[in-house]
Amino acid sequence: MAIDQSKLTASDAPRRRGRPGYDLEAVLRVAVDLFNERGYDGASMDDLSKRLGIAKSAIYHHVAGKEELLRMALDRALDGWSEAAEHARALGAPAIERLEMLVRGTVAVLEAQLPYVTLLLRIRGNTPVERAAIARRRSFDRLVADLVEEAERDGDVRADIDPRTTARLLFGMVNSIVEWYRPGRRPAGEGSLADAVCAVAFDGLRVRK
Repeated sequence: MAIDQSKLTASDAPRRRGRPGYDLEAVLRVAVDLFNERGYDGASMDDLSKRLGIAKSAIYHHVAGKEELLRMALDRALDGWSEAAEHARALGAPAIERLEMLVRGTVAVLEAQLPYVTLLLRIRGNTPVERAAIARRRSFDRLVADLVEEAERDGDVRADIDPRTTARLLFGMVNSIVEWYRPGRRPAGEGSLADAVCAVAFDGLRVRK
């Protein structure tokens, strides 16, 4: 039976997907891998086209260009961090417990979105998209420093280290995970990655009572 195309609504009409197997998610995933390998400035849309094995016009079917792919990738990592921050803020608990929850949430985002977080941590602010992402990172860093300072006032964190230094050291350790962590390579039966980070970090930070 023939379909009367004039009666199709926007939701009924078939969605354009470009070449089968290369929807927007697949294009973004390959683009992020390429940006991490060559650096954002060193990767071109021609490179992405060759990596995907499709024409550039098929990529432009999904996005306006390389900068939009970068924005989408950075937003994915930052949105995960923002969600972890909101959960920590909403927790009705002492600052030290909210800080630990934030660390655990950030590590979980890193594990789930490793290529995207890796890209976020490697940008240098060379484009407006990168500078906007760095501004969002700084707001996250301020939250960490505020929690450390509050925990120090509560007497739960050692006071002989400046809160800003503690915050940088703590999340410097978390962020360094992208340089060595590979999914699926942890020994069977070993505790979670977040457990390991928190054991190393908070055993050294907590005041013994």
